[in-house]
Amino acid sequence: MSVERKIVVVDDEEDFCFFVKKNLEATGNFRVLLAHNGEDGIRLTRLEMPDVVLLDVMMPNLGGPDVADILNSDPKTKDIPVIFLTAIVTKQEIGVEPMKAIGGLNYIAKPVEIAQLVEAINKVISK
Repeated sequence: MSVERKIVVVDDEEDFCFFVKKNLEATGNFRVLLAHNGEDGIRLTRLEMPDVVLLDVMMPNLGGPDVADILNSDPKTKDIPVIFLTAIVTKQEIGVEPMKAIGGLNYIAKPVEIAQLVEAINKVISK
């Protein structure tokens, strides 16, 4: 029996969040919590202390990089890994790997394939 990992997804696209949640939870390995803006994502992360935060780069008001900076500057949340899910970085830029570190940050190109997302989540959790 595997340990259920807690994931916070922060993305303003509600349909995207719904499908990521549904597919990750279908594996039986994850419990997924959703926030649809940066402010709620920060609050939810501080409250729930997830194993990983999946974060959209482009969001209104408070974008993903700002959210990541706030989480990284908070002693309580600084060690929670963040994976950016974005359409800004293309699959061609990422290459064959499910996730690519760019400037010390982890990126996965949208559209996201669940098997690759699971692999990337497991990779950052195991570090």
